[in-house]
Amino acid sequence: MATDIRTAELKEPVDVAEYLFRRLKEVGIKSIHGVPGDYNLVALDYVEKNGLRWVGNCNELNAGYAADGYARINGISALVTTFGVGELSAVNAIAGAYSEYVPIVHIVGVPSTVSQRNGMLLHHTLGNGDFKVFAHMSAQISTATAALNDPAEIPTLIDNAVRECYVKSRPVYLTLPTDMVQKKVEGKRLETKLDLSFPENDEGAEEYAVEVVLKYLHDAKSPVILVDACAIRHRALDEVHALVEKTGLPVFVTPMGKSAIDETIPNYGGVYAGDGSNPGVRERVESSDLILSIGAVKSDFNTAGFTYRISQLSTIDFHSYGIKVRYSEYPGVRMNGVLRKVTERIDTSKLKIQKSPEPPSNTVPQKVEEQSTETILQSWFWPKLGQWLREDDVVITETGTSNFGIWETRFPKGVTAISQVLWGSIGYATGATQGAALAAKEKGLKRTILFTGDGSFQLTGQEVSTMLRNDLNPILFVLCNDGYTIERYIHGMESSYNDIQPWRYKDLPAAFGAKEGQAKTYVVKTRKEVEDLFADKEFSDPESKVLRFVELYIPKEDAPTTLKLVAEASARNNAKLE
Repeated sequence: MATDIRTAELKEPVDVAEYLFRRLKEVGIKSIHGVPGDYNLVALDYVEKNGLRWVGNCNELNAGYAADGYARINGISALVTTFGVGELSAVNAIAGAYSEYVPIVHIVGVPSTVSQRNGMLLHHTLGNGDFKVFAHMSAQISTATAALNDPAEIPTLIDNAVRECYVKSRPVYLTLPTDMVQKKVEGKRLETKLDLSFPENDEGAEEYAVEVVLKYLHDAKSPVILVDACAIRHRALDEVHALVEKTGLPVFVTPMGKSAIDETIPNYGGVYAGDGSNPGVRERVESSDLILSIGAVKSDFNTAGFTYRISQLSTIDFHSYGIKVRYSEYPGVRMNGVLRKVTERIDTSKLKIQKSPEPPSNTVPQKVEEQSTETILQSWFWPKLGQWLREDDVVITETGTSNFGIWETRFPKGVTAISQVLWGSIGYATGATQGAALAAKEKGLKRTILFTGDGSFQLTGQEVSTMLRNDLNPILFVLCNDGYTIERYIHGMESSYNDIQPWRYKDLPAAFGAKEGQAKTYVVKTRKEVEDLFADKEFSDPESKVLRFVELYIPKEDAPTTLKLVAEASARNNAKLE
């Protein structure tokens, strides 16, 4: 047998698929989401061989949502689909991850390089010989793409893609042809760990930005800190927490920044979302003469319908791509280094600190308490929830009433909140819960809790099956309110297109194959039943190995006040002619 000279020159030859999965394992990925297809099957043989877990989702869209949830807890994730039909099914989830800065390595098994070169009329193609059309689509929602077609280049392409995914916190897209899976590449490269550090700022530019920030901060009469989603996504929370702790400045979060700050500290003031804020929060933030805005994402839902009333003249913006002080921009100066130096050098004796407003408590508002009805209302439920949550819980909320209701819940220390406020794809949360619950289990976090509406749940409810298959034990609340409540408030309160078919939700774990004792279901229709459920030690037990599934009934037309406000703003924007 002739010897391949290229292979003979390798010091430690390893198969391409082994190289790829070992790199994924190196950066902390322990489980791979996805769906098998004939163009990725041989590659999947390498998952468990390399000490990784194959999750196996019900469809590719759900797998993408799950990979998103996994990455938000783990720091990075991986998704494997097949060419064409599989990858396109996942595109919505990957676009959401791109929009919200979530790092997913998307690996697509594709036909062999020979088949592609010859333009063969294969299944899963458009029948026109174009094998790059889907890659071109994904290039728009990926921070890097690579075709693993040449063994001489493959290790470099893999290393670069994984690094870009992690550092830029966005999806990357890799195509792996069937005839490349078992080709040999240099395994000795694996001894050199990937450099996942952020690029260093230009020292002079960083120093100048730091001095400017310190000047304005020392001169301000009522400075505050406002933390948003990109502080989380771009791994700046350590620097943010150090700044908050050293300065004692009043600190607020946006809806997308919920859980970025320990809500039990004395200088935490609550959620700022323009007109969607409580009056004390809105007054304190909007009257400030200097707002340190960290990782802002000023989208419609995150600003309660663009109702921010903050002047750029009073704002210093910190981002992964630069700093903006009032109207002066410092491009390329990443926030992490600037925040670190500001914290080190700040003279706290010069800071003028006005006390934070008292943040919302987990006490149900008096006007709700006094109502004689036992009906569960949003304004009653979300503050009550805060009394039941525990430290280090992972809480996932769906686009809709849950996303807005959770603003009124004050979190214990260490809670991680997951939502998809910007992309807002209904059905996201159930899929994301599977991935988040798996990552949480791998990290030793005890409770993962989902809140989703019945309409949203119907899009991706199959992932309860995947949760059971992987022995996960999240607590799932399905808010049964007869359809798409958020859509009703935007348009069509009584329209049939906002209605759904009622399901027997509590029967689903059994239908999805739950083994004896693997799942327990509950139906909750009154406030007393909510209180009894929260008081049930077995239900609340963080050590429980049982998946808990709750049908919770809320009136169709009941919604958080902030949701109504944002829905009205959305309706106005949708109606604009110019």
